[in-house]
Amino acid sequence: MRFLSGLLRKFINNGTLRLYDAGGTLHVFGGTLPGPDVTLRINRPGLESKLFLNPELNAGEAYMDGGLTLENGATIHDLLMLFSVNRAGLAGHGSQKLLRRIWRALRRWHQSNPVGVAAKNARHHYDVPAELYRLFLDDNMQYSCAYFRDPERDTLEQAQNYKLIHATAKLDLKPGMSVI
Repeated sequence: MRFLSGLLRKFINNGTLRLYDAGGTLHVFGGTLPGPDVTLRINRPGLESKLFLNPELNAGEAYMDGGLTLENGATIHDLLMLFSVNRAGLAGHGSQKLLRRIWRALRRWHQSNPVGVAAKNARHHYDVPAELYRLFLDDNMQYSCAYFRDPERDTLEQAQNYKLIHATAKLDLKPGMSVI
């Protein structure tokens, strides 16, 4: 908790963050300037380290999986507002600057998607029976965004058709051309 506390002490200036660690101890950060008042509880030991290493990613994931919960009437909107009004403090913290440099250096490796891996991922996500897609897609099996010309009156089916018309017009297709 020591590293996370050091980060939050420098990060939270506007508003107040009350944070119960995984052991139940209350830590209070900020309060110097007016702003959102948020109470959080860490429900999983070890989460403090993850939050220190990448608070922007791990706070959201921990909230979603129940590792981090809001208390005393705080809402997710309050938490996002607290992070928003204090964002500059996070980017300016020395450890976060160093971690960002390392992440940028490793990004190319982390985001690499060689052909074999890409093919495996595509098979995993798309090699399923068409009957599954028929349960939630339209008759043309479209799952990309629709194009509503008149959002008040267009049905989803019309908007999907308008999308095809709009896209093919932009492609300036000529007789004999085909689209895969």
